[in-house]
Amino acid sequence: MVARRPSSSLCACGCAVILLAAVPLTRAALDPGTAAGMTSAAVAWLGTLDADQRARATKPFGDESRTGWHFIPKNDRKGVQLRDMTPLQERAALQLLRAAVSQVGYEKSVLIMRLDEILRLLEGEKAKNIRDPKRYYFTIFGTPAPEGTWGLSVEGHHLSLNFTVRDGRLVDSTPQFMGANPAVVKTTFAGLPDAGFRVLAAEETLAFDLVRSLDEGQRKRAIVATDAPKEIRAAGEPQPPLTAPAGIPYAALAADQQSLVRRLVETYCAAMPPEVATERLRLIESGPATAGAVHHGWDDVHFAWSGALEPGIGHAYVVEGPSFVIEFVNVQPDAEGNPANHIHCAWRDRTGDFDLPAKP
Repeated sequence: MVARRPSSSLCACGCAVILLAAVPLTRAALDPGTAAGMTSAAVAWLGTLDADQRARATKPFGDESRTGWHFIPKNDRKGVQLRDMTPLQERAALQLLRAAVSQVGYEKSVLIMRLDEILRLLEGEKAKNIRDPKRYYFTIFGTPAPEGTWGLSVEGHHLSLNFTVRDGRLVDSTPQFMGANPAVVKTTFAGLPDAGFRVLAAEETLAFDLVRSLDEGQRKRAIVATDAPKEIRAAGEPQPPLTAPAGIPYAALAADQQSLVRRLVETYCAAMPPEVATERLRLIESGPATAGAVHHGWDDVHFAWSGALEPGIGHAYVVEGPSFVIEFVNVQPDAEGNPANHIHCAWRDRTGDFDLPAKP
């Protein structure tokens, strides 16, 4: 692959976003709707691939690997990785990613990829070619077209984004997983995010603000464990957990605390295009179409905290309602040994990830 200097743009948080393609990307959804933009971008990317690449990049929609997702570093994944693409192919792949998510979601995704370069530099020989900002794989399931059903997976270390399009409509965008190691960058390397940068800052700070705002009685309900779990639940499993929500219900919170819950939920939604975020929030308000179920909007949402109430010590939370579950865990050390500086977080669809029915 031809070496080239990465370009950069300024993200909404003011941090320089190191792009992996030679020129900044534009929103592919100049076509009407996210699904149309995704379809156009998918067809365009596939058109840049040679026969061997196309064979690896495409699978039948019903292929079992479509629901086989994970965010751990792996030697082998489905699809074609950025490392094996020409500059033109790489740009087209990133344009496809840009078509599937919001500007915020795109910036976070690219920055998560760049964090793998920080890990490579910190770990040296230990990295063993696994840490690589271009070890992110793109896979198409089915045939991208205005009619019919097809899917997209963009996946690598600390990133798993999965989409299902049916008859010109984006019908599922989960599992949505993002991670960060380091959660807070501690060492500055040239061309990479500076010390102090946090790609998933809001996902953590808003939750800390919320749990710290609780009075003693509220904390007794919200804090469900003194120790944080080692991992998010159902990591890599095709469907999310469907256990009864734990923690404190939204209705038991004061108005300012309820605002923090909404802002936290909206932070996860903001990674997706506006119409997807709007639909997610609508489902919280109205509830999923479940036979016989009675929904109470935001009052059905619960917040549960585990672990320490300050950074640097393992902590985790779950925000959950009938239509969704957010899982966040920060317990592992970073590559320099700083404790609890390694985030895993996900948004999952309790009615069924991958546009499949959830299993009870």
